[in-house]
Amino acid sequence: MRRVYLDHNATTPLRAEAREAMIAAMDVAGNPSSVHGEGRQAKALIERARAQVATALGADGADVIFTSSATEAAALALAGRGLHCAEVEHDAVLAWAESGLPVDAQGAVQVAEPQAATLQFANSETGVIQDLPADLAVCDLTQGFGKVPLAFNWLGCDMALVSAHKLGGPKGVGALVLRRGLDVQARIRGGGQEMGRRSGTENVIGIAGFGAAAAAAARDLDAGIWDGVAQRRDLLEEAIAAEDSDIIFAGKGAKRLPNTCSIVSPGWKGETQVMQMDLAGFAVSAGSACSSGKVRASRVLRAMGFDEGASASAIRVSLGPETTEEDILRFARTWAAQRRKHRARAA
Repeated sequence: MRRVYLDHNATTPLRAEAREAMIAAMDVAGNPSSVHGEGRQAKALIERARAQVATALGADGADVIFTSSATEAAALALAGRGLHCAEVEHDAVLAWAESGLPVDAQGAVQVAEPQAATLQFANSETGVIQDLPADLAVCDLTQGFGKVPLAFNWLGCDMALVSAHKLGGPKGVGALVLRRGLDVQARIRGGGQEMGRRSGTENVIGIAGFGAAAAAAARDLDAGIWDGVAQRRDLLEEAIAAEDSDIIFAGKGAKRLPNTCSIVSPGWKGETQVMQMDLAGFAVSAGSACSSGKVRASRVLRAMGFDEGASASAIRVSLGPETTEEDILRFARTWAAQRRKHRARAA
């Protein structure tokens, strides 16, 4: 059985360009903080990756601070600032911000004071893209980077969070992007690496992979490959909708990422769907999460006005450039067959 990976919003397969850059970086022995030739060689790899990420993100002239993840970047940007956010944000943002900003039925967040707020560019569960206000304090660009055209310098925000493994880079590398002239208080202190914002010897291998992945993602975006992904996402939704009129696609009426589909099937637990589809050879995610054995409804869908039952009955299907039409149609047929079995058992 050939497995089909449809969970790109959780993590993407490693790009060949990133793998090659990481393998090459493994042969560089120096510490990037050392002043000798070997150290300068390692430092050059980091600076090359920094330039690649900045160029791909449209952040020329901004500061790119490498971290272990977008989660760490969120802590660096948000800790102690008391910014406001909505319940649709990632847990890494909610850990440091005060939730309460209103969300409408299509997932749009209302921001009255941008300089006192943090807002995601796109939601990982529904794919809903926000209309970002000018002068936003912090923006989570993690899901949008590499999938849709955007430029940090045009968005008008002060800081942004990004992650390597969402666009074909390695896991364990992220970055905080700051408008030049701004500063943040270091949370990891020590040797003063990363312009004094994040101490600790840099992950040269991972950073090299991040830079190569960002450059490759930018090339793919310019080539228009995500237009084809959007067409296949729409084909998936048409095939699923043909099965049952009760099916809801969360955020479908809003502008969304080209690869993301949130399928709400009332009465059929998301976790059950994930397990059944996994056994059938498909990797997808649930719109709700388990913690210590307790099933929780998706707070993103709850914030959008879905009731508890519907919020616990969602799965997220997120495509990649390599996802084929055959993959999509096979998934739709398999999902529909499993849904019919569920309804027969429930009858």
